[in-house]
Amino acid sequence: MTDVFRRDLVTLVPKLRRFARSLVGNAQDADDLVQAACEKALRNVDQFRMGTRMDSWMYRIVQNLWLDDKRRDRTRGTTIDHEDAYLSDEGKAAQLPEDRMMLAQVRTAMATLPVGQREVLALIAIEGLSYRETAEVLDLPVGTVMSRLSRAREALLPKLGLSEGRRQ
Repeated sequence: MTDVFRRDLVTLVPKLRRFARSLVGNAQDADDLVQAACEKALRNVDQFRMGTRMDSWMYRIVQNLWLDDKRRDRTRGTTIDHEDAYLSDEGKAAQLPEDRMMLAQVRTAMATLPVGQREVLALIAIEGLSYRETAEVLDLPVGTVMSRLSRAREALLPKLGLSEGRRQ
């Protein structure tokens, strides 16, 4: 394993945490998910092809582990503490009280979205991936990514008091 691989993996951790939080709904489970993903990546470093995008590879690992957990949880049930639901800008922008309030509203509103829409919105709007990159990470057609993003935006805007919902 190269030092470059390790350094790049460490650099990705904040992005992976944000993505995981958007999936699981609370910081503690998100951190556990990212730790499991990093462990899996380190165990399977030989499967990573240098020259490919490590972020896409890691997002896929996070998503697959999360889906595995969801399947397991169907039999035993899980709860999400919406008080712990957390998306963070790592203190970079939400400095003013109004900004922090808006960020809290966005967290709450995103938690109400269907999983597919939440995944797409998190990767595009929060992580800055392109539609194509998001489609690759989620193994979806680009058109499905665009559709889910559009539906997510339409659902979020009225909840945030920014529009009347569907455009006529």
